[in-house]
Amino acid sequence: MKKKACKKCKYFVDGNECPVCKGNQFSTNWQGRLHILDSSKSEIAKKIGSEEKGEYAIKVR
Repeated sequence: MKKKACKKCKYFVDGNECPVCKGNQFSTNWQGRLHILDSSKSEIAKKIGSEEKGEYAIKVR
């Protein structure tokens, strides 16, 4: 089964609500993954506006 990503913040979600932005619109049509381990030290996390560690999609349709 393909993972679903939040359309708003691109965080990979298992349930019916995104734990990061509290959104409820998801897509299984995504490309690429980012793994943020420490958002306070990550330059990529700052560029995408992430404050939470976890797995993010690069592109969500």
